[in-house]
Order: sequence, then structure tokens, then C-alpha cells
Amino acid sequence: MLRRLLLLPPLLLAASVLVFALPRLTGADTVRTVLRARTASAVPDPAAEARVAAEFGLDGSWPEQYLRWLGAAARGDLGYSFVTRTPVAPQLGDALQVSALLAALALVLAAALGIPAGVYAARRPGGWLDRFVTGAGVAGVSVPEFVLAPVLVLLFAVHAGALPAIGWGSPSHVVLPVLTLAVYPAALAGQLVRAETIAVLGSPHVRTARAKGLTPHRVLWWHAARLSTTSVLALSGMFVSGLIGGSVVVEVVFGIPGLGRLLYDAVLAQDLPVVQAGVLAVVAIALVAGVLSEVAQRALDPVPE
Repeated sequence: MLRRLLLLPPLLLAASVLVFALPRLTGADTVRTVLRARTASAVPDPAAEARVAAEFGLDGSWPEQYLRWLGAAARGDLGYSFVTRTPVAPQLGDALQVSALLAALALVLAAALGIPAGVYAARRPGGWLDRFVTGAGVAGVSVPEFVLAPVLVLLFAVHAGALPAIGWGSPSHVVLPVLTLAVYPAALAGQLVRAETIAVLGSPHVRTARAKGLTPHRVLWWHAARLSTTSVLALSGMFVSGLIGGSVVVEVVFGIPGLGRLLYDAVLAQDLPVVQAGVLAVVAIALVAGVLSEVAQRALDPVPE
């Protein structure tokens, strides 16, 4: 774990280089983009270009700009938005709180649905519950979020009128987005846990537990399910980063002011500081979540050195 933790700083540094360089490699003129948003002039004045470049730290060579940006980011200063001219850090913090809440609720719901379904389906492979869980898992993995979200809005908001279609601020606004985000990880977790539990149930230590007279419930959950969930924990870091950074469709469809929506709007507006800060935050969360998921996996299934 210490070796993994020591890898985080250089990985984050490499990610910061890519995040800084990739937008500039597209060939877009950031200074002119800002000026076109502020004025209607097709040919910006050179003096105005120089003022904007100095205002946003876009003067100087790329290495100078990168070191200036990295030093400010290390102090918590993520710059100012090209569009709103407000600090990026508060915008990013507010958006991360919303996305983190959605991701946490979606992961809890996915675990509550997928893990028990996979465990109980593995008790009788080929039975009716196993066939149902397998079919539901295939459907859940196959249906993309941009299809599922409008369908849920149509069913529960338009026809039933039970839940709001868009907005943020009340518990009822959370239900449809969380359900949309939870379907894929729940389906994948159910399939993984089912396959792992079937394999573990045939292992020698489970047969020994049964021979000792332990109850079927204790054998299933303590000796089989505990080990079969390690595969889900191994992917939990990917789930976390995917839910926080990849929920663009869900947040746009439901009008949620999270990180996905912030990045979507920033890309459309070519708001470079917001894009850089958002992508770097997603990368950092993915790296940290990967290390934490490995710690949890080792806690459940220790591997001797």
C-alpha cells in the first residue's frame, strides 16, 4: 500500500501535464475565444489580446504557463473562468459536492441490489432466480444511460407524475438520477458476484465449513459471499471515478448542477480553466479511489507476501 501511495504524486503530475497540454494541442486560440465572447469584433485588437493574455496567465511560453498554473493549483487557486470571470475553485467545489452525493447514493443502491442478487442467484445455478438475475444483468449492462434516463422520465415523471423530471434541491429530485446511475454498476456487480460465488461454493474451505455443521446461510454469506465481493471492490474505484466524472448525460438530462454538467457547459463555451480543473479533479479521484478499493479488497481477502 505504501508503494501504491508513493506512486500517486508522480501519476498526478503526469496527469496535470496531459490536462494542460491536450487542449492547447487542438490548435484553438484561447485568447481570441475569450475576446469573441466579450466583443462582437471579428478581428480582435492586438492590445486587447495582450490584456486578456496577461489577465488569464496566457502570456509566455507553454512551460512558463504550465509552471504558473501548477503552482497556483497547488495552492488551491484554479484560476478564473473565461466566461463568468469568477474563481473556478468554488464552482468546482459546489459541483463536486453534488456529484459526490449522487455517486455515493448510486453506489449504495447498486451494492444493495447487485450483491444480494448475485449471491442468492449462485445458490441454485440454472434456477428461476438465477435466470432472472442473469437476464436483468445483461439488460442493465446493455442499456446506456442516455436511453435509460429519458425512459425513466417518461414513465415516472410524465405518465405517472410521481417524480420531478428535472431540477435539484429536494429528495424527490434525487430518485431518478440515482436510479439511472445505479443500474449499470448493480447489473455488473450482480454478474460478478454470481460468478465468483459459484466458484467459491465449490472450493475446499466451503466444503469443510459445511462438514463442520455450519448453517447454509452462514456458509453462503460468511465463507462464500465475503470472498466473492472482492471482485466488486476491485472495480469500485472505476465505478467511483466513472460516476463522478462520467455522469454528464444524467446531469444534463435531469438538470443537475454537478461536475458532469459543469464540464459539459465548459467544453461548449471553451472555458479552459474550468475544463482543466474538472478533468484534473476526476483523475485525482480515480487514482485515490483505486488505491482505497485495493485496501478494502486486501482487508477482505488478505494475500500473504
